[in-house]
Amino acid sequence: MSASESNYVPFVPETAFGIWFLRTHTWEHHVLRVAINDLARLIDRRLPDAPTIVDVGCGQGKSFRLLAEAFRPGRIVGIDYHKPSLDMAAQAVRACAGQLRAQPEFELLHGDCASLPLPTASADIVFCHQTFHHLVEQERALAEFHRVLKPGGVLLFAESTEAYIRSWVIRLLFRHPMQVQKSADGYLAMIRDAGFHFTDRNVSLPYLWWSRATDFGLFERLGLHHPKAGKRRETLVNVAAVKAA
Repeated sequence: MSASESNYVPFVPETAFGIWFLRTHTWEHHVLRVAINDLARLIDRRLPDAPTIVDVGCGQGKSFRLLAEAFRPGRIVGIDYHKPSLDMAAQAVRACAGQLRAQPEFELLHGDCASLPLPTASADIVFCHQTFHHLVEQERALAEFHRVLKPGGVLLFAESTEAYIRSWVIRLLFRHPMQVQKSADGYLAMIRDAGFHFTDRNVSLPYLWWSRATDFGLFERLGLHHPKAGKRRETLVNVAAVKAA
């Protein structure tokens, strides 16, 4: 095996539209902000003061200010495999200097979620937002999240399910490894199998307008109700899962 083959990382490049979309107000306000607020609500244990947060798949760093405001971390480590996005994330770090009263320490690392460039038990929180459905080696990535978390650390996991990722509009505009997409129950089972613990009160199944590619919330605008949980194909799953102490 050549050196280039041994360093190969399974990777599905995003479309130009996808890269552009990840720096829009819609992404930051209607997707990231909503998810972080929901995940914070799902945590049922006291977090340490000034925690270390590892943002896996940090992209262009749009999450940094929101994470800092929600959790008041002492340190945020952003990791991404897409180097141009990390360049944008560096700009987001500089912007945080003028936006935050308490400035955390930032570190940006180029790396693969299935082989994180971090020491074992070095993080209090692993934040994985809309990253997992891009990953080919999902089991290895979860094992890495578990490894870098301290005992009692929290995995904040927010994902779109296969019902959304396989919709025609997402197939048209974005690129994903379709063979690894899962249902909400599939993701929750995978997280449990990786050694994380959570109960129903740590799980949320949002049914947000942008995730319903069949109508994009039109039914509600017309005064109609969408199906209740258990009677619909879930499009999103959020969970605050804990590594056993």
